[in-house]
Amino acid sequence: MDSSANFFPRFWQYLKERFPLHSHGILIAAFSFSAIGYSRLSRDLMGFISWDKFLVCIFNTITLFLLLRIFDEHKDAEDDAQFRQELPVPRGLIKLSELRNVGIAVFLLQCIVTWFTFPAMLPLYLGVIAYLLLMGKEFFIKDWLKKHQFWYVTSHMLIIPFVDIYASGYDWYLDGDPAPFSLIFFFGVSFMNGIVLEVGRKIRAPHDEKEGVQTYSAMLGLRSSIFLWIVVLVATLIFAMAAAYYAHFPITVYWALSLYFVCTLWAAFSHLKHQTTASGKRIEHASGIWAVLMYLTLGGFLKLIEWL
Repeated sequence: MDSSANFFPRFWQYLKERFPLHSHGILIAAFSFSAIGYSRLSRDLMGFISWDKFLVCIFNTITLFLLLRIFDEHKDAEDDAQFRQELPVPRGLIKLSELRNVGIAVFLLQCIVTWFTFPAMLPLYLGVIAYLLLMGKEFFIKDWLKKHQFWYVTSHMLIIPFVDIYASGYDWYLDGDPAPFSLIFFFGVSFMNGIVLEVGRKIRAPHDEKEGVQTYSAMLGLRSSIFLWIVVLVATLIFAMAAAYYAHFPITVYWALSLYFVCTLWAAFSHLKHQTTASGKRIEHASGIWAVLMYLTLGGFLKLIEWL
């Protein structure tokens, strides 16, 4: 596609491929609603935050993850140009300089919206941006991180609890209260969900592996990568159980969390048995469904029922 074509159609196509709003938007909205809902449940507060607070929160969290996507495009540009030429930037759909300009515009818009609505949130917002900038520079230890995959993933997934602190802050922080202790377990769920999604989208069938594309199934082998995914699911479940316990949730929540785990395991065993492109995709899709259900169960469903 001609890179001189009108920017907005090209950018819309880029979003469809690299940041689909219908899927990312739902996940991030569930993430934000649940962070706020869990905070209020932990503080024994009825109702939800005001609509204006919630809408600003949703706008900023979705666009924060868009900024993260843009940072990743710059960070991975060299590898993408060499090994993933079908992606929008390497094939010329959109330029890195255009994405940089979008990122700057998004950042300025976020600052303006926050300043004119809830300026007290600026410190939490700027904390997220500071960590995002460090990620963009690979914490100034790029070569070391590339050689230590565990610390690479850990350092990059910490952005999710940072966004969690920001989103939940529309409840406790704007009320001038300290964060409830139980939020630490919700943050743990968010962190582990990020790893579930990261590992889940990088487990492929053997014939789908590509040179230069780093997947867990290629690095560890199919069985070991699926075992890792299951271990991360278990860790997430433990954090979720702890979050439910400290927020004094009813026993039905524990049963629901356990049911999600059992159902999600089906995708793992299915891929081990069939090892097809479709079964690999099922693990990726199961990871997303798992994350949404975790968030909605801990902070969404109970608060939504009460709210309605």
